[in-house]
Amino acid sequence: MKFYPLNKKIGIIGGGQLGKMMILEAKKLGCYIIVLDPTKDCPASSICDEHIVASFSDREAIYSLAKKCDVITYEFEHIDYNCLMELEELGHKIYPSPGSLKIIQNKFTQKTVLKENNINVPDFCIVESIEDIKNVSSKFSYPMVLKSCTGGYDGKGNYIIKCEEDIEKGFNILNPNLSTPLMIEKFVPFYMEVSVLACGGLNNDIKVYPVGNNIHIDNILHKTIVPANISEESKKNAINIAYNIINIFNGIGMFCVEFFITKDGEVLVNEIAPRPHNSGHYTIEGCVTSQFENHIRAILGLPLGSTSLLNPTVMINLLGEDGHKGDTLVEGLVEALNIDNVFVHIYGKKQTVPKRKMGHLTCCMQSLEQAENNATKAYDYIKFISKN
Repeated sequence: MKFYPLNKKIGIIGGGQLGKMMILEAKKLGCYIIVLDPTKDCPASSICDEHIVASFSDREAIYSLAKKCDVITYEFEHIDYNCLMELEELGHKIYPSPGSLKIIQNKFTQKTVLKENNINVPDFCIVESIEDIKNVSSKFSYPMVLKSCTGGYDGKGNYIIKCEEDIEKGFNILNPNLSTPLMIEKFVPFYMEVSVLACGGLNNDIKVYPVGNNIHIDNILHKTIVPANISEESKKNAINIAYNIINIFNGIGMFCVEFFITKDGEVLVNEIAPRPHNSGHYTIEGCVTSQFENHIRAILGLPLGSTSLLNPTVMINLLGEDGHKGDTLVEGLVEALNIDNVFVHIYGKKQTVPKRKMGHLTCCMQSLEQAENNATKAYDYIKFISKN
């Protein structure tokens, strides 16, 4: 019989909603949580044990965090991996590993490693000038996707080039100071965007979640529907790739793999995130073990929990309303919670901004159609507005 020590100290770089939801699960296991985030009233600040208010680029603050903790994790990937690698060399435990982060953080190196491991990805190449892009167009044809290799999220850092006239505009938007590495990807005329969450444990255990259908509006995830309505063969391929990616990166903790599914059932990896992911929020109510609980279990070396889907589930993001910027007010919460099997998560962000992720809701029912109907009704009620 092994004894498990109480008060394991976990450091989380990032105090947004993902960090907050990690903490809620870590507290169930008696953990002590220290968050590093530059915002004093970030979502995680209300429930963590300590909050280091510092920039994510503050190496001294990150070193201070490491000294206080048994293990470090992070809620987003745009971090100085060199700093984390130095800490790892000094013996600090950091999961997912800084080595994995270094590769995944750069979309070009990420895709290169996947291709070298025979993972199906869209054709891609690095470009350094407008002339390079023009030359690639003869190979890939229009449309093409111009991407920043680093720093992009929610569609930011991407530009679709539909014709030669778009090339200079796209290049100048993504690389105004001639300092941002860029790549071109062949456009994939996909039928559906899906994601698969996978978790690797310290004991080499791997757990994979069901395939979810992701629907985006303005490049921001709007809705995740689980299970995805794709062929069994495509589901099997996506799940197998997620397993392989955990092995390729020696993954400890949660990884999200985003895919394109074409009309003929081809499965191509779009991007990887080495952390819990927005498209996995459905797992909190929809699965036996949420992505956040499994992430905490993984980085502590505990057995991973079942990822089985309890019922068909729909998750919808709740964003700040257009035209509203200021102190946050929530409208329609009572009406939404009167709807059967609806769960609402409010992140606690003090300021609402148009398109900012302020919360999400889920609905889990025996019928996927009913789950989507109820989720949509609840979504129509809830508005994040400002006092002003």
